[in-house]
Amino acid sequence: MITRKYLKHILYGCLCMILAAGCSKELTEEPRGLVAGADALSSQAGLESALSGAYGSLMVPWVSGFTSVSQIAMTMGGDDLTTHPGSNKEEFREFDLFKVSSLNSRMPPIWLGCYKTIQATTNIINNYKNVKDGNQDTIHAIVGEASYLRALSYYWLTRLWGEVPVIPSEIYSPDYLNLKKSKPADIYPLIEADLTRAEEWVPNGRRSSGRPNKGSVKALLADVYLTEAGWPLKNQSKYALAASKAKEVIDNKAAYSFDLYTGDYLKIFAGGTVEDVFTLFTRGNWITYNSFYGLSTMPEDEGGWSDFFPELNFFNNFPAGPRKDATFSTSFTLSDGSVIPWQKTSTKHPYYKKFTIQSGKKDVYMSANPVVMRYAHVLLIYAEAQSRSAGAPNSDAYSAVNAVRRRAGLADLPTGLSGADFAAAVVNERAWEFAGEWNRWFDLVRLEQVEAANANKAEGDLKPTVTITKANYWMPTPGADAVINPNL
Repeated sequence: MITRKYLKHILYGCLCMILAAGCSKELTEEPRGLVAGADALSSQAGLESALSGAYGSLMVPWVSGFTSVSQIAMTMGGDDLTTHPGSNKEEFREFDLFKVSSLNSRMPPIWLGCYKTIQATTNIINNYKNVKDGNQDTIHAIVGEASYLRALSYYWLTRLWGEVPVIPSEIYSPDYLNLKKSKPADIYPLIEADLTRAEEWVPNGRRSSGRPNKGSVKALLADVYLTEAGWPLKNQSKYALAASKAKEVIDNKAAYSFDLYTGDYLKIFAGGTVEDVFTLFTRGNWITYNSFYGLSTMPEDEGGWSDFFPELNFFNNFPAGPRKDATFSTSFTLSDGSVIPWQKTSTKHPYYKKFTIQSGKKDVYMSANPVVMRYAHVLLIYAEAQSRSAGAPNSDAYSAVNAVRRRAGLADLPTGLSGADFAAAVVNERAWEFAGEWNRWFDLVRLEQVEAANANKAEGDLKPTVTITKANYWMPTPGADAVINPNL
């Protein structure tokens, strides 16, 4: 049995990792690590080092950030993802069945990675004015990047957990064990403020791999506005802002070096194409190891883990064409060289090809880079937001969605659609284009469609045994936090 004392020890260790990077309850020395003192951040090199630490916190294999299957597990409430009905996949099934335990180990990597990044970026934002030398434009670019990463981290936290603590300072305080949750209505203005600063200070053109430019910031801000227009804030005035900001990216895509990638569709998911709006790349000594590339999305029949794969209705309803062929694996080679169709695998499901083929080998799952946002997102954000804000789609909205459809081998949407029908068609397009990329869950939440998406499941897919309510839209606070801090 896990005792209260043991849980308290776990939480205190996690909080120290997040907020003091190395302290413990018994130690009295000053915290070391990501929280550098004013002296360490008095130079441009110190700011760069702190920024590398902020990126690194999103990329620690299996521990913190987006280099594990955590974000896929946590978005299994959507209709594009499911998991093994048997085997040792209990924690994955909790998300698909809407019975998530606060001790589910798939949650801490995102929680920890985001908060450690918030800590490091807050350190930069609060202390950059101490730098007396260095290039001012470079310093502003660093602060802009820090602001972008902090906004991205809070965005993920509030979308997954709803009400979450806002860390007031980079310096650890015992008071942090008594922090209260902040509501999304209080968190989104902080996200917007950070992105506004980032939009002003981050450089314009294509930068080195894994670093956002001004277009990356505008694209994330457009996505934030789109989310704010839906549940839980339901501020529909944000649709016009989402459309406007996405259009700025589209109209200046050449300056930002963004476009739809028209080569081998699978190369998009390794990162490094013109479609990248923001991708997490290895920086410095940080190692990228993505468990959602390779074995995690391969069947046991081929030596994989069968962590996740598409739901049957989603696969069956997916429009036929080259995009479907590139998205899914439907036949598999056994160790004896024989080939079986998906219906004869151990799970009797197809699998996601887009996360297995990166360099011609199905077992390649190292050194691939999580693509956080791509140009197709921008096009479909604009199309949906413009239609919803104006009440009807304009020609630019049609052009945006049809560009994605043409690459997928689909016909253009019919002209003359009502605003509601056009928006619904774009939401469907988002489901197919970003299949398995954790986007679908967030769409269903903001549009309050989680319940409908989980009704009438196909035979062979997991069926929730609880009545889904809005309470199921957010995850429980991970680990022992609520035991130590009743405010959480």
